[in-house]
Amino acid sequence: MIIIQVLILAVIGAMIGWITNIIAIKLIFRPLKPITIPIINVKIQGLIPKRRQEMAKSIGQVVEEELVSVNEIIDKVIEQENLSNIMFIIKRKINGIIDEKLPSIIPSTFKNMIFNYVNEMVDSEGERILKDLIEKMVHKATNEVRLSEMIEEKINSFELEKIESIIISIAKRELKHIEILGGILGFLIGIIQGMLIILF
Repeated sequence: MIIIQVLILAVIGAMIGWITNIIAIKLIFRPLKPITIPIINVKIQGLIPKRRQEMAKSIGQVVEEELVSVNEIIDKVIEQENLSNIMFIIKRKINGIIDEKLPSIIPSTFKNMIFNYVNEMVDSEGERILKDLIEKMVHKATNEVRLSEMIEEKINSFELEKIESIIISIAKRELKHIEILGGILGFLIGIIQGMLIILF
């Protein structure tokens, strides 16, 4: 009989711990808008909805300062492999324009001379000109583009339901572990309570 009483208390404790953690997780996201509790006149709102702007600003700053900057993005874009591809595209585009615009009466030998000259010019000067242009773009982008502000605006533009679904999809397993842990702790507390009742 005593064992049954202890087990009942343990099961009740497990249920309380499990349900409490489920409610606590829900309160991270809900309610989306402030709700006033009558009589005590206290407003409650989900943690993320309440602090979304602060979180968006912090995430933007962390990404810009610690993870990636405008300079790093542009450096990645202008790696040698990308430059070579850009040069190839430029040559192909110019050659296409020359072939299209030059009158058909011009001998193919002369056209080939023009193609070769253009290709040599692009090969010898194109990369330098392109790098100079990119450096100017980097300077302009660094002064005008604020990656942190872009990220902040993007997060703030999300619907709260979308933010909730993103977080849950990422941390689904961890949140489930928290729920289960609440049940386990509640079960253990229930056993301890039962033992204390028996002893005292």
